[in-house]
Amino acid sequence: MTDSWTVLIGFAGLLNPLALVIGALMGRGCDQAGKYLIAGFAAAAVSLFLEALLRLVGMPFLPAHESGALALFPFRMIGGALAAFIVRTIYVRWARS
Repeated sequence: MTDSWTVLIGFAGLLNPLALVIGALMGRGCDQAGKYLIAGFAAAAVSLFLEALLRLVGMPFLPAHESGALALFPFRMIGGALAAFIVRTIYVRWARS
């Protein structure tokens, strides 16, 4: 088993590709500060739900880990919120030019 901090900050937690994509998709519509938290929460919840669904079906999930959903949720939420913030910043600057 790998180190727990490596799992939480790596592809299973903070840098989870599914959570980042969901956060980025929701980030374009974030026009208030509170919506970034909502985008991060949704990214974490949906990514954990889809991961559980893939495991239930029997498909192997790329970042194999043994961490629980309660440990991964805050890290995926932060990752999704950061992705939403970055996408919104890029969108606003692109729209101004």
